[in-house]
Amino acid sequence: MILAQLRPFAPLASLTAVGLVLAGCAIGPNYVRPSVTTPTAFKEAAGWTQAAPGDLSDRGDWWTLFNDPVLNDLEAKVVVNNQNLIAAQAAYRESIALLDQQRASLFPSVNATGSATQSKSAASTFASTTGTVLPSGVSTVNRPIKNYSLKLGASWDVDVWGNIRRAVESARDTAQASKADLANAKLSAQILLAVDYVQLRATDEQKRLIDDTVKAYADNLRIVNNKFNSGVAARSDVLTAQTQLKSAQASAVDLLRTRAQYEHAIAVTIGEAPADLTLQLKPWTLKEPPVPVGVPSTLLERRPDIAAAERSMAAANAQIGVAMGGYFPQLTLTGSDGFSAATLSRFFSAANNSWSFGASAVQTIFDAGLTSAKVRAARATYDQQVANYRQTVLTAFQGVEDNIAAIRVLDAEYALDAEASNEADEAEKITNNQYTAGTIDYTSVVVAQNTALSARRTLIQTDQSRMVAVVDLISALGGGWNDADLTQVKASPLLPNILIP
Repeated sequence: MILAQLRPFAPLASLTAVGLVLAGCAIGPNYVRPSVTTPTAFKEAAGWTQAAPGDLSDRGDWWTLFNDPVLNDLEAKVVVNNQNLIAAQAAYRESIALLDQQRASLFPSVNATGSATQSKSAASTFASTTGTVLPSGVSTVNRPIKNYSLKLGASWDVDVWGNIRRAVESARDTAQASKADLANAKLSAQILLAVDYVQLRATDEQKRLIDDTVKAYADNLRIVNNKFNSGVAARSDVLTAQTQLKSAQASAVDLLRTRAQYEHAIAVTIGEAPADLTLQLKPWTLKEPPVPVGVPSTLLERRPDIAAAERSMAAANAQIGVAMGGYFPQLTLTGSDGFSAATLSRFFSAANNSWSFGASAVQTIFDAGLTSAKVRAARATYDQQVANYRQTVLTAFQGVEDNIAAIRVLDAEYALDAEASNEADEAEKITNNQYTAGTIDYTSVVVAQNTALSARRTLIQTDQSRMVAVVDLISALGGGWNDADLTQVKASPLLPNILIP
């Protein structure tokens, strides 16, 4: 009995079977990643002291290399509150939804229509109310006419040539590119925060240095005043000492402005209003961590921007097949199956069943070269994406080379600056003692003090540049990200993965 009732729905099953048989290979070129020139080693890494690979690879929290608890806490807030990152997350969700939309085109569209109607004959109604005699065979009983119907309909644009599958392929590649963009946005926000934090702490160190200098200059001013009051120093020495002190105090005030700007930038990066974030002054404790550089070939897998460019290139390749679909006819299968009866008790009887099944094909005969133009445009877009991909790879190599060279040079520069600062400090002490003993004039003291202060500030700035270069190198290496994450990007698992390339 059940089989007999289901037998009328066979055309709908046939529609699915025919579509599966007709769906052949996808038109258009299959994607092959274009080759890029990859050096065997980074030129600037000659003599580079490599850290263990585990120090950076497989380390999403790369900032912990700096061993700064405050930085760790700030970085944890970036993923949650950074608005640019939240926008990138929404863009990724949108790309997944678009992938689901394209994937739905591979399957039939099925709809159900049901109705229940009741009607009365106008003639019967008139006769029953007026007493008019109706023709023989016409009932004078005013009975309503009832009808019940239920119909299932299906329509399927069969992907015979694979252009719909190419569209799904393109949407999937685009979603993967969007996920790589999300990873790149995350890394960019983390890098920006780290750089601002390094500069903030370097400003704190300069503020500490200037505050100490202000105290030293105030002591010098007292000494000069005492000498002037004793008649052994000129009035010009007092004015020079006052000028030095005021200039140092002005520098201290200006550093407060610079520090406030870095603090505000950090607040915005972690998604907070500047008024809601206050970072206490802290001594300079950042040390240069070892960073594993690896070999250039692995950079292609560790840079999210390279992955995004490569996936965009793959999506553009699939669009060529989509455009080529215009050269071929579009096949649509339609079918319907249902029942219609005046009484519910006999609704599912075979006598009340009706069904239909059909197919239609549409082929463009003349479009004034429209399809050809679309194919040429798709190929040109692909060529653009190939060039963009290769340029992104070259720029990535450049970024690594630049920062390796910068760290190496800055390390050597820092060692020289440290020696110069120590020597300038010693010279300052000697001239101060000589001035106190009255063997030299105050001009020599001023020169020695300015030289020592400049050397100290240069040392801090060089150390700051070293830390920024380390952060930039980590960024250039991809921050521990790996493109294996992209293989997890798929359409929502609502339907079986049939016909998916």
